[in-house]
Amino acid sequence: MLSFHYPGNDELPQQQHLIHNIDFFHISFLPMYLFLFVSPTGLGYVPYDIPKDTLLLDLQSNRITEIREGDFKGMSNLYALVLRYNQISKVHPKAFLPLKRLQKLYISHNLLTSIPKNLPPSLVELRIHDNHIKKVPAFSFSGLHNMHVIEMGRNPLQNSGFEPGAFMGLKLNYLRISEAKLTGIPKDLPSSLNELHLDSNQIQAIEFVDLSQYTQLQRLGLGSNQIRHIEHGALSYLTNLRELHLDNNRLSGVPSGLPHLKYLQVVYLHSNNITNVGVDDFCPTGFGVKRVFYNGISLFDNPIRYWEVQPATFRCVSDQMAVQFGNHKK
Repeated sequence: MLSFHYPGNDELPQQQHLIHNIDFFHISFLPMYLFLFVSPTGLGYVPYDIPKDTLLLDLQSNRITEIREGDFKGMSNLYALVLRYNQISKVHPKAFLPLKRLQKLYISHNLLTSIPKNLPPSLVELRIHDNHIKKVPAFSFSGLHNMHVIEMGRNPLQNSGFEPGAFMGLKLNYLRISEAKLTGIPKDLPSSLNELHLDSNQIQAIEFVDLSQYTQLQRLGLGSNQIRHIEHGALSYLTNLRELHLDNNRLSGVPSGLPHLKYLQVVYLHSNNITNVGVDDFCPTGFGVKRVFYNGISLFDNPIRYWEVQPATFRCVSDQMAVQFGNHKK
C-alpha cells in the first residue's frame, strides 16, 4: 500500500513512527514536503510513478530483489532512501545516478555481495551492514567527499577483502566493521576518523603501527575480540582518545600508555584475564599530563580482587563509583 502524505507540524511525530522509529535524521524542519511511505506488503520491485518531489522513500521490509536502472528516475530531490530488510542482490550501476541530493542510504539486511557502484556524491551516511559483502575494491567510494558515516558490520569481511585504496578520498567521522572476520586492524582507513568500531571480530594483537595514522580518534571499540597482546606504544598515537573498549578479550594486564592519553575518560577492560593492576597503569606520575579525570573504568570479571589494587592506582578518577570491580567485591 502506498501512502502519500503532506504532513503538517502537528502530524510529524506520528509520521516518524510510521518509518519504524528510524532516527537517522530529524524531519521536523521539512514540514511541507512530500514523504512517501510504502507499507511492507511484499513488493518485489520499486513502485512506478513515485512523485518526483519525494524527499523520503521508505521501502523497507518488502521482497525487492533488484534495483533497476530507472527505478529512481527524476527523483533528484530525494534526501533519504530506506531499502533495508529486502532481498536485494543486484543494483544497476546507473540506478542511483538521478539521486543528486541523496544524503542517507539504508540498504542493510539484504543479499548484496559488493558495494553498489556510482553512489551519489551527495551521500553523507551509508548503512550497508548485514549483507554478504566479502570484498571492498580500490576506489569503491571514489568521489564521496561528503560521506561521514559508514556502517558495514556483519558482513563476511576479512582483512584481505580490503584492497589498497578501498577508502581512498573519504573523510569519515564514523566507521563500524563489527561482527566480521577481521584478524587485525585494517590498513589505510581514513585518518579523519573520530570513531572506529571493530568489536566482535577475531583480532588477536595490536601492533605498534596499527593505529599510527588515527590521531583524531575519540572512541575506539575493540571489545569481544581475541586480543592477547597490545605492543608497547601502540596506543601512544591516540592523543585525542576519550573512550577505549577492550572488554571481552584475553588481556593479562592493563595496556601500557594509558596515563599519557590526557583526554581518556572511559576504559572498558572487563571480562579479560587481568591478574595485576599496577599503581601507575592508569594515572600519570606527575601533574599537568592528564587534562580530564576518568569517569569510567571497568575491571569486573577479571581474576583480580579489588583489595589487591592500591588505592592510589585510581588517583585520577573522578569518583570511587567510576571504578567497577563487580562481583570481585564479594
